[in-house]
Formats: sequence, C-alpha cells, structure tokens
Amino acid sequence: MPGPKTWQLTAGAAAVGLAVAAGTVSVAGPWDSGQRTAERDRAAARGAGGGAHHQRPMGPDAQAPTPAPAPSAPSVLAALGTPAGAPVPAGLPAALAPLLSDPALGAQPAASVVDTATGNALYGARADAAMTPASTVKIATAAAALTAFAPDHRFATTVVAPADGSALTLVGGGDPTLDRARLAALADDTARALRARSVDHVQLAYDTSLFTGPAVHPIGPNENLAPVVALMTDEGRLDTGTDSGPAARTADPAGDTARAFAELLQARGVRAGAPVAAAAPAGAKPVASTLSAPLPAIVERMLTNSDNDIAEALNRQTAIATGRPASFDGGAEAVPAQLAKLQLPLGGAEFADGSGLNRADKVTAGLLTQLLARAADPARPMLRPILTGLPVAGFTGTLSARYGTDSAATGLVRAKTGTLGGAGVNTLAGTVVDASGHLLAFAFLTAGTPGADPLPTQKALDKLATRLIAH
Repeated sequence: MPGPKTWQLTAGAAAVGLAVAAGTVSVAGPWDSGQRTAERDRAAARGAGGGAHHQRPMGPDAQAPTPAPAPSAPSVLAALGTPAGAPVPAGLPAALAPLLSDPALGAQPAASVVDTATGNALYGARADAAMTPASTVKIATAAAALTAFAPDHRFATTVVAPADGSALTLVGGGDPTLDRARLAALADDTARALRARSVDHVQLAYDTSLFTGPAVHPIGPNENLAPVVALMTDEGRLDTGTDSGPAARTADPAGDTARAFAELLQARGVRAGAPVAAAAPAGAKPVASTLSAPLPAIVERMLTNSDNDIAEALNRQTAIATGRPASFDGGAEAVPAQLAKLQLPLGGAEFADGSGLNRADKVTAGLLTQLLARAADPARPMLRPILTGLPVAGFTGTLSARYGTDSAATGLVRAKTGTLGGAGVNTLAGTVVDASGHLLAFAFLTAGTPGADPLPTQKALDKLATRLIAH
C-alpha cells in the first residue's frame, strides 16, 4: 500500500530567532543559528511576496510586472560573535540577590543561572533544592522525548481492515495533535480505498490499546487536560474554536473521535455502524493513515503554549520507546532514565507526570538550567527544539502578555512559565543573551508565595529575567 498521505504541519519555531554566543551556534542538522531551516525554506518557496521596489522581470507572456520576493534577510538575531572563552562579567550575585528577596517570591525561592557555552554556574540560591516545578517540568518532558525518538519521528493514526474490507478499525497512535481537518482527510483516503474494493458498508471499531493505566490525571477531570488516551481529536475540546489554554473537555475523547469518523465516512458514501471499542484484529492491513508533524514541531508547540495534552502524550510515548508501560507510572520511570543519559543532576527529582499539573513533581533549579545548557550544546542538535519552542517575551505563547512594549526584555527573554493556582507555585526557566553576548540559562522557582493572585510573583520573576539582559 502507498505510504501515508495525510499530515499537517503544526506551528514551529517562534518568529524571533535564537541568539547564541560563538561556540554554541555551530549546529548540524535542520538548524541554522536557532532557526528551523525547513520552515525558512518553506517560507522562501512561497509565491511572490512583493516589496517596495522589487519587481519580477517581465517575460514574453507576462501581462504586467508583479512584485518579486524581497531578498532573504539574514537569520534573525544571528550569532553574536562573542569570542570563545570570553569571561562572563562579574557582579551577577550582587545584581540578583536584592531582586530574589522580593516578598512576592515567598520565603524560600530558588535560582540558578549558568553560562551555556561553558556550563559554569554564574549564580545559585538553593539551586539544588527539589521544588514543585509546575509547567517548567515540560522542559524535562521535551528532553526525554527528543532523546527517545529520531528527530523525524511522527505519530500515526491508522485505519486497518481484514482482506475483505468489511470491518474497519481506527487505531489510535497516541497523536495528541490530531484535529478535525486531518480526521476528515483520513476519511477521504479511507473512503477512496473502500470504493476501490467495491465496499460501501462497514462495521467500525476503534483501538486505544497503545496507552495503558488510568486515563484521568490524578488531579481529576479538569479543563486543563483531557483524559490521556491514544485516540483523540482536538485534544477533546468541546469548543474547537480554541487550540490552547483551559477549555471544557469531553470525558470520552476516543469514542467521540470514532463517532465523528463514522459520520465523515457516511458523508463520503460509506455507511458505518455505530463504532465499538475493540482491538484491531490480527492480520488486519493498513487502509489509510495520517501522520503528525515531526516530533520537533510538536515539542515546540507544547512548550510555546504549555500544552498539557501534548505533554502527557509525549510522556507515554517516551515510556513506550524505552520499553515501559504507557502510563503515568511508566512515564515517571522513563523520563529520569532518559535524562540520566544526558548526565544531568537528578538528585531529588520526581516526575509524576509530563505536564507539571501534579504537585508531586519535583526538580531543582540547577537541573532546569543544565537541561537548557544541554539544549544549547552544538553536539546535541536533537535537543534544539527546547530552545526554539520557548515562549518569547511579549510575543508568543504564555509570555505574550507578560512583558509590555516598554520592557527591556520584550523579544529577548525566552522562557517556559509555570503556575499552580492555590499552591503558591510560580516558576520561570529559559534563556537570555546578556549585554556581553553570552547565552545564559536561568531558572527561578517559588513555593508558598503570598496571596491568591499570581501576578505580583510573576512580575518579580520577570524582573529577575530582565536583569540578566543588562548583565
């Protein structure tokens, strides 16, 4: 049978390129100065884009000149050219200590700042204290998945059938990015294949056996996460007009997806009985499939939007890739095992889930900064989506509203946010290029912050990150 026909590219790297010091930008593979080259090439291949005075020469059949694309600009925030081994200016402890004592950060915040070019710690305050990370744990989830799979890995949702084609099974492949458009395209391919076999009526089943263990997160049903199952559409959101953030979720994402698929087949002239949950029969052959975007793009989307559904799916996929049960418990074993391969400091770390919604998660600020430093290592290009996926201050994802136009950090700080309401947990971990051109990784963790409003704590965290720019 022909290879998969249907897949959809998810949004990739943010518009602002990654600035990195010399010694950290010589990256092999699909990366160039922190910019995804596949996306750059795709943009360059589009039709005429025009410009103020760029006109395409008129050919013999041309009716009128049309604007030609403007010449490609250099990579945004290209390498800054800091001399390798150039010392980081002193004085960081004196600059950060007063900011870290802000009462809004609680009694015992933790902080770590490292120079990614050398891995040297530039500042630390309780950097080895294991604390609840909230959504910054997604950095660890990303690193584990990226080291468990090849960078071109995609997740497949497949339709299989026995030789006579009269029974179909929709097999969930654990793709958290499957949406209605791709499901419809899968129905197109399935109906076409059935017509070629002169089949116009099928019994439909759906197989979710890839994931095991409890589907509902330990915190219970909530608007931040659908049940974690191997087959779902639009992350189980009942309002499909949104693709990130809290939303009402269905209790049965797999069943809803199968029923929607049956309706799509019906609209294409294939009658399908009411779908039932069942494992795909032995010997069933692929009829059609749809593939996710490559893993790096999925990781970027997870980090930019702090997508809990993607995080939990990647947690289970990592467990599968490392021979463990595809469950919360399997992920809790798989993630630290993968991080250990990167020679990271795992003392006190606990990974109860992939999203950070579980308050039992524990990491240190030092672990987060070392993870970010590994992602900047030119010898580890497979980890680069961790950096390119970080929200950009004032522009993208969960940092889009955290910095105003008058902030010195807007467009320069890239960081993963974390908040657990009611627990006084607010965190921020990411990268910034300082005034002397060094790429710094930072992590600031808080617990037991005062008051129910997280805004004062978030502002105090943002001040810490902003101060690194002037260092």
